[in-house]
Amino acid sequence: MVQTTSVADPAHRPVVARRLRGFTGAGYDKGRPPLVQAAWYAAQHLLFTQWWFPARWRPPLLRAFGARVGRRVLIRRGVRVHWPWKLDVGDDVWIGEDAWILNLEPVTIGHDSCVSQSALLCTGGHRRRSATFEFDNGPIRLEPGSWVAARAVVLRGVTVGRGAVVGAGAVAHQDLAAGAVLTTGAAPARGGAA
Repeated sequence: MVQTTSVADPAHRPVVARRLRGFTGAGYDKGRPPLVQAAWYAAQHLLFTQWWFPARWRPPLLRAFGARVGRRVLIRRGVRVHWPWKLDVGDDVWIGEDAWILNLEPVTIGHDSCVSQSALLCTGGHRRRSATFEFDNGPIRLEPGSWVAARAVVLRGVTVGRGAVVGAGAVAHQDLAAGAVLTTGAAPARGGAA
């Protein structure tokens, strides 16, 4: 039996009729002209993500495209960065294999932080009630000493507090306080391991 929500139900929300061809992309500034964007895409796919490209050359390549990258930053193979000019990375940061920094808006990673394997930092979103699905983007900030564990996701507009942990496979959709630990199936808590 299929259950439906009646109109009289206060939890009922009208369904939005999507018209994606009307999408305008309003409010999203890529930050560089198309030629620079194309150059980054080429450099990223031909060099930056490749297993044979030395890890010590990844920070300078990001800097060449406008990123601010501190000292002793380790970036493993397969890491994707959408726009380097919207990335600010502190000293002694580790970014694990296949992590994806989808930074339509600025991403700041504080010193001594770790973004583990296959983690996603996603600054992009859409207005779910917009018929044309317009952007609803926001910056992400990882405070010093924070850890985004393997396959974890940090969504747009979120600040992960100093020393906080987004545990393996967890999704941070709101700010985490300093020292908080977010794990799958649980509310943020203090202490413990990811």
